[in-house]
Amino acid sequence: MTPLQGTQFASAFPAPSVGSPAPAADTQSFKQFMLDAIDEVNSMQQNADHAVEQLMTGEDVNMAEVFTAVQKADMSFRMLLQIRNKMVQAYEEIKDIRI
Repeated sequence: MTPLQGTQFASAFPAPSVGSPAPAADTQSFKQFMLDAIDEVNSMQQNADHAVEQLMTGEDVNMAEVFTAVQKADMSFRMLLQIRNKMVQAYEEIKDIRI
């Protein structure tokens, strides 16, 4: 079991499968994959904001859980940002190709 399995982050960015490719019916477009990942990151950010708000208003929450929610949201946002940066870099390289 990898460290990211069992978390929301793992569902947003699944590990690559080994072996035969998946059937065509189970595949989704890259666009849909990215939209799902963005939605998941947004959800994690909202959950972290809500947890911090609960902590600051004095509600009964575990500080470790709040810290974990904030760290997971931060890590997933950074991962999504890196994916975006790589996509922009690939676009720039393709754009600079001379025909």
